[in-house]
Amino acid sequence: MSAGRITIRDVATAAGVSRQTVSNALIHPERLKGPTLERVQAVIQELGYRPSSAAQSLRSQRTGAVGFELLAYGESNRNEVAYPFTVALGEMAIGHGCHLVTFSSAGAQSLTEGYADMVRAQVVDAFVIADTHPGDPRPDWLHQAGVPYAAFGRVWGRPDITSWADVDGAAGLADVTEHLLAAGYERIGYLGWPRGSSVGDDRRSGWEHTLLAYGRAPGPEAACEQDLRAATTAAYGLLDEVGRGGAIACASDLLAVGVERAARDRGWRPGTDIGITGVDDSGMAGMFDLTTLAQPLTAIADYLLGLVHKRLEGGPAPESGALFRPTLVPRASSRPGH
Repeated sequence: MSAGRITIRDVATAAGVSRQTVSNALIHPERLKGPTLERVQAVIQELGYRPSSAAQSLRSQRTGAVGFELLAYGESNRNEVAYPFTVALGEMAIGHGCHLVTFSSAGAQSLTEGYADMVRAQVVDAFVIADTHPGDPRPDWLHQAGVPYAAFGRVWGRPDITSWADVDGAAGLADVTEHLLAAGYERIGYLGWPRGSSVGDDRRSGWEHTLLAYGRAPGPEAACEQDLRAATTAAYGLLDEVGRGGAIACASDLLAVGVERAARDRGWRPGTDIGITGVDDSGMAGMFDLTTLAQPLTAIADYLLGLVHKRLEGGPAPESGALFRPTLVPRASSRPGH
């Protein structure tokens, strides 16, 4: 049972049914058979569960749907977070009394073209946007169109926009760096993306500031694009600088796999001869037994849908955006002796 506010998931668990069944009991009771409906209603009463007024408001809108664009920007097709975040949105939508509608603007001449098509067709009531970046035209377009939205990711360079939630990359890399220090690695280098990447620069700052706080000069570093071959090439020189007994914190799991390949190519054992960490807790991280950071995608999806509902009710934007700290997932690549 979760602490604090009772959720639809708590009701589903206590009643031994799915969240969709609980949602049907609240919205479409005619879809359930008598005993099931009675059991769910009894649990709702016992736990004191009350659907949020925001969710009720959303159901009164035209469609009860929230739009989410796939492959919105840049190299999102290689983004290890895109798929699990889409799944998290779909799962959390049930508890918010709505459903998720995905779409793609692939081939569109404008980054807002797909949104305009969805609005004209009255397919959705609001949007969750992702892949935010400096100069992103979507927030202003949605605001001018009067369409509520919430963003996964800070709208970089726009402190006036506060309807967002993001992963605290700086805090995550601080946790990674402290983990490597505690594990006894002598020098801790960094492999990131070229400077100017808002997300990458944020993550790098956590590594740098933590080393300085512990009286360590930031170790050697290198940068490359989000590409396995480029990461492997960059790792060869970085391994020489860090040396055996050191560690390399990486901005992503893909970069960490590049370091792992370069290390094994020279006969070094990850975790023993060289510590390696990534970010995203992707399938690659599990496959190569890499220490990584897991992003709290379910909590972020739940928060963003809550923001959307409040905006649909006519509520104000939050005073500030919300940062969610990722969770360290230790594995063999940063455990000396494994």
